[in-house]
Amino acid sequence: MNFKYGLVAASAFAVSASAALADKWDMALAYSATNYHSEIAAEFAAEVTANSDLEIVTHPGGSLFGGSEIFGAVRKGLAPIGERLISALGNDNALYEVDSVPFLATGFEGSKKLYEVSKPVLVETLEEARVHFLYSCPWPPQGFYSAEAATDLDSISGLKFRAYNATTSKMAEGLGMVPTKIEAAELAQAFATGVAQSMISSGSTGYDRKLWEHVDYYYDVKAWLPRNMVIVNEKAWKRLDDDTQAAITTAAANAEAKCWAKAEELDAWYIEQFEANGMKVETLSPELQAEFEKVGAELKAAWLERAGDKGQDVLDAFEAAQ
Repeated sequence: MNFKYGLVAASAFAVSASAALADKWDMALAYSATNYHSEIAAEFAAEVTANSDLEIVTHPGGSLFGGSEIFGAVRKGLAPIGERLISALGNDNALYEVDSVPFLATGFEGSKKLYEVSKPVLVETLEEARVHFLYSCPWPPQGFYSAEAATDLDSISGLKFRAYNATTSKMAEGLGMVPTKIEAAELAQAFATGVAQSMISSGSTGYDRKLWEHVDYYYDVKAWLPRNMVIVNEKAWKRLDDDTQAAITTAAANAEAKCWAKAEELDAWYIEQFEANGMKVETLSPELQAEFEKVGAELKAAWLERAGDKGQDVLDAFEAAQ
């Protein structure tokens, strides 16, 4: 029994039950097969398959569900397992956005500490949504891509800005740009047709989509390190036997360790590839960097107001861990 396409029309309960009893799970992934998130997810699936009676088959590039659909599909039981950008769920709960608070954690060491102190509240929030957390994988620090040279605020004012979560939308607005929501699979076409002219994203995203074909400038802003997470439908998880759960948990821990190491390894390499393909890689002027950080401080304050006491507790724990 499997879950591909034909079961989507079935009721959420029926599919969840089927997922739990099946010996094959289809795993929904938003990014291309050659992206390191997808590659490590494939290794995770292979490890589970080799060490349990459960087979996991990955479906990269949004081929099973589009990126914006994956969390809902797993939550409703339309897919038993999937990967999603955590901060994209900020409209559901502000706590999902902690890793994308601008300029809070700008390097891998700080990002790892932020993950460690925020993981308990992330797991708790997911449990309330009837979803089981497996592992989290970071992106490299976020840089600023622009079709125009970013010399000052006037130079970027009015640019169409690709947003992938509430934080990027609000940052664009604060800097005078015009946000539009575009998923990763649609990026190249959006930049090729002028639907997008700028964005804040990792080197990984720009490399995967060959954005040097459409964008001339990359600014190493190091705004934050967003993370993806791999999650399982709660009913499907609870109906697995103990040995299978243990095999998945072990594979998830291995995948998470590989993901953090790979993201750090690739960070500088992506920038080298941009330069090799003709992009101008620069840092922002001190004045424009200060404008980015000013908007970031405003967004941090707004995030804290929405996240409430739990958000403050995470920031306090992060500060204590520094």
